Amino acid sequence: MPEYLAPGVYVEEVSYRSKSIEGVGTTTTGFVGPTRYGPIGLEPDVITSLGEFERVYGDRQQFKFGDVPDKMNNFMWHAARAFFEEGGKRLYISRTFNAIQPDPQKPKFDDGRADAFVTTSGVSQNQPTSGNWLRFSARFPGTAGRMRVWLTLRIGQSILGKTEIEEKGVKKEISTVVGLFEGDVVLIENKPPLTSPPPPSPTKKDFYLAKIERDELSGEPLWKFDLIKLGVAAETIELKDLKVDEGDKIRIINLAVTTLAVEDPDAVQNTWAGLALDQNHKSFGTPDSIFAKFAEEPANIADARRLPIAVENKGLKTGEIVDSFLKTGGEVLNFLMKANDTLKDKLLDDNLTDAERSIEMLLDGGNDGNRPTAAEYEGTAKDTDPFKTSLKAFEDIEDISIVAAPGSTFGYSNGYKKQSPTIINLLISHAERMRYRIAVIDSGENQTIADVRAMKARIDSKYAAFYYPWVRVLDPVTQQEIHLPPSGFVAGIYARNDVERAVYKAPANEVVRLAIGFEKTLNKAQQEVLNPEGINCFRFFEGRGFRLWGARTTSSDPEWKYVNLRRYFAYLERSIDRGTQWAVFEPNGDALWANVRQTIQDFLYNEWVSGALLGEKPEKAYFVRCDRSTMTQNDLDNGRLICLVGVAVVKPAEFVIFRIGQWTADRKG
Repeated sequence: MPEYLAPGVYVEEVSYRSKSIEGVGTTTTGFVGPTRYGPIGLEPDVITSLGEFERVYGDRQQFKFGDVPDKMNNFMWHAARAFFEEGGKRLYISRTFNAIQPDPQKPKFDDGRADAFVTTSGVSQNQPTSGNWLRFSARFPGTAGRMRVWLTLRIGQSILGKTEIEEKGVKKEISTVVGLFEGDVVLIENKPPLTSPPPPSPTKKDFYLAKIERDELSGEPLWKFDLIKLGVAAETIELKDLKVDEGDKIRIINLAVTTLAVEDPDAVQNTWAGLALDQNHKSFGTPDSIFAKFAEEPANIADARRLPIAVENKGLKTGEIVDSFLKTGGEVLNFLMKANDTLKDKLLDDNLTDAERSIEMLLDGGNDGNRPTAAEYEGTAKDTDPFKTSLKAFEDIEDISIVAAPGSTFGYSNGYKKQSPTIINLLISHAERMRYRIAVIDSGENQTIADVRAMKARIDSKYAAFYYPWVRVLDPVTQQEIHLPPSGFVAGIYARNDVERAVYKAPANEVVRLAIGFEKTLNKAQQEVLNPEGINCFRFFEGRGFRLWGARTTSSDPEWKYVNLRRYFAYLERSIDRGTQWAVFEPNGDALWANVRQTIQDFLYNEWVSGALLGEKPEKAYFVRCDRSTMTQNDLDNGRLICLVGVAVVKPAEFVIFRIGQWTADRKG
């Protein structure tokens, strides 16, 4: 209650209406399965286009699984393509990866990532057996992680200047630098003093590491530069010994990293510039080295998804890193260089371009692992891990309404027959546990009518829908006709149906846009066998094209026979769930009950007006009860508010029947 303690006018805001319920989205889809690239242990992020899918999860090329002798179609890419082509808008991907067990006899990394190594001896494709090194690797495992990486050392303008100060009444000039940070690598050109005759010592031009020391007496910062050269006695130059008037120069060297995927012809070349070479380098307190930018665990989740490579340093100091780069030559230098050139030779030549000052590395050796098993599809949710994986990762994303595992039934009747049924059960149990989701189940490839009936006979759930046969499309990779699992197409049709019509309309009698045929052409007699068993079929109709011609769940309960009924109730339940959260911990009395009743009635009235509910009057279409008739005193004493809601949902006209008989013209009545 507000307090009124002093005389005056009090203006207060009050509400004279019930709360409103906003309908939730029903088109967001989650796919789980293997991809050619992309994060495994990160929270899935929403994908809104096929191009975005390719940037994060790799290209459309086929898989090369270690335990499968032949290449396998990239079913996840094809499913994502089908989803967006059929009308889908929002897609979550949870990648599964079954790592190949490392060979204990080999020192090379066996985490499935393409990589290359830099040592004090140069660039190598193999992990060194001893000593320290840098590892440049693809951020995620997969053959799509094979990429070319260019390391370009860029030299800026001279930052050496001078300023005039007054010391004990005497003016004098001192050397200064602008924009220099401790740990910067610099190219110093130190010319001999201008005398006549000229001194015998030539101009010195070399690479140094900047550091700050304090004057022992005054405590003032003093710039000093240590020579970078392995196996050479230490040499230090102080800032006070450099004079801009005498032609001396100090130029900062930064690193630019450019990446380009090897196997993707449409890959975009990315460049990150201004990176420092010192591992502890900071600009205005912010780490900005190549090791901070491409760390194994970047500072933010966006970089963890977006950055294509990771750089790991095992024991190399800044001077050793720079010296290793400077000595690099021959086959790993940019193609514009001669075989006997080193990078240092090119950096000392002021007339060359960035392209001629680049080290080129090929990250090689990545693999797609083995084909994922049911354990990889199930995922993990350990307390010690920051993120869940696979299906477990979808448990924390409330927006998902449709889940599928495209390609998980490939080989159902052959070598994968033990894994596929388990994956199907995991998918269904996930949908049942999350309540507001439906699982789209694929049939196996090349199945006969008897095969698909036997497969469906093992499934009974009101939270799943089963589809047959596979869809034939033209593969843009091989330019051959291939067959794809239905789930990608079906999920897109669900989304298109919800947007163009409504979730309460059955997602059937819809055109399959990408289809050029089906694995098996079904006729009416065959569907009469399959449809009563809850097997939704794809059919071809002359003059009407390729269509999805079924909308039943896999449930044996006739109350939950139709997909649109199951999905519409999920929509109602979740909308009411989210729209009445305000009622928790409110005083549990008549005022609250009336408010809850009115809130739900207003929502259901709009549903009735839109055509989702059956009945010529609202009172015939739905009822809402929340009063003493729905709650006992025990319920009230235990803090329970119980509201009963009943709705008459419109069911699809699955069988349209016209009864036609003969009629005589002179007959009356």
